[in-house]
Amino acid sequence: MNKIKIISDSSCDLSKERIEKYKIDIVPLNISFGEEIYVDGELEKKEFYRKMKEYKELPKTSCPSPDMFLKSYEGEEDVIVLTIASKLSGTYSSALLAKSIYEENNPNKKIAVIDTESGSVAQGLLAIKGSDMIREGKTFEEIVERLESIKKDIVFYGALETLENAIKGGRINPLAGKIINALNFKAIIKIGDGEVKPIDKARGDKSSIKKVIDKVFDTINEDENKLLIISHANCIEKANKVKELMLEKHSFENILIEEVGAVIGTYSSEGAILIAAL
Repeated sequence: MNKIKIISDSSCDLSKERIEKYKIDIVPLNISFGEEIYVDGELEKKEFYRKMKEYKELPKTSCPSPDMFLKSYEGEEDVIVLTIASKLSGTYSSALLAKSIYEENNPNKKIAVIDTESGSVAQGLLAIKGSDMIREGKTFEEIVERLESIKKDIVFYGALETLENAIKGGRINPLAGKIINALNFKAIIKIGDGEVKPIDKARGDKSSIKKVIDKVFDTINEDENKLLIISHANCIEKANKVKELMLEKHSFENILIEEVGAVIGTYSSEGAILIAAL
């Protein structure tokens, strides 16, 4: 088997079970509530959302230091790193800087840093696909080329209860977001090419769920057998309903349910549903 390892930053929103199964190394981002600083994953999800409700300002997220990536590059394996979109975070730049430093003393080590141009479970899907290709015996170059290619094929939509945090965090165009928020609508978003775009609106959970599911099915072909991940921000019942509705319409390779972590949850807010398919 090839000596290759997949590294992702913690915004991939994969559970510990999934991370262990697919042998993915995680480099965590940081979350801060004023002077209180936490490594992503340190807080239980429910505790994070509780603190965010009580905290008057938006928590701040910060990317891992190059030193964190340098440590993850150690070992005899060649390394493929998948990061949250470079337009949304400095994590990609940090991983690249660490790569250049590490390669100075380790010229025979192969390190590829891939900007996923997305985040959350879309990034997680790429990590899973990379792990699968390692098990299939693909070469380093084949895996990197394939991941760079298929990242453009990911279908990634979401339904958010509010755009307030995304606006405050500079992740969404303020004018478009404020119009939707002012009308008390839930926002339907599309994530890709490093951007988060409001593309529709809905009133009520039932309507927002239907619209985000419709967006996914409008994008995939009827005969495609895709892997799909539904991620939820502390609303498992909603995620289960989405899974049920999607299985009524289409057969998938598999449907996984994950929880939105603190990094993505800071901007998506509680109650969000994200759906990624590849």
